[in-house]
Amino acid sequence: MHRIPNILSSVRIILSPIFLVLWFQEEFLLKLLGLVVYIIAAVTDYFDGYYARKFAVESKLGVFLDPLADKFLTFSGFIVLPFIDPEQFPWWAIGLIIFRDIVITIFRIYTNRKEQPMVTRFTAKAKTTIQMVFLYIGLVVGLFQNVDFFAGEWVRLILQTDILLYLMIFVTSVTLYSGVEYIVVNRMVFKPEK
Repeated sequence: MHRIPNILSSVRIILSPIFLVLWFQEEFLLKLLGLVVYIIAAVTDYFDGYYARKFAVESKLGVFLDPLADKFLTFSGFIVLPFIDPEQFPWWAIGLIIFRDIVITIFRIYTNRKEQPMVTRFTAKAKTTIQMVFLYIGLVVGLFQNVDFFAGEWVRLILQTDILLYLMIFVTSVTLYSGVEYIVVNRMVFKPEK
């Protein structure tokens, strides 16, 4: 039972490239399967946290694997967005989000090595929720972008507006703000030890 969270994190890492391979296929059904894989991977994130809390099982491997798996999942989702529409999902925004997450991951590793717990604020959890909701919206738009039935017409109509661009800017702003907040709140780790 104590290995379940780590197994689920590993599954999430494995499913992320599978999602990418399926997503970049031309066939609608393979893209749909890719979206299903992405959703399954996201569900494993909930369950590995649930098991870790319920059974109070936390290991050094788990502390490393869980956020790494989260990064694999979110990065794979964000990377496909500009291929859907680079004007609505610009590369500069994706780059900023990925850069922020890499910096905070390095910061987490640094605090762990110093054996100082990292303080997490509500903003970080809100950021994750906002990112995942936005990714689902973006992926659904990408799924139906080139279909001939009514869903495709609605999606193409949405893509003619700038609503997704504004949402992208909002998500990027929240992501960057939460990163700055992380560093400011945990700035004590940079003070030299006496």
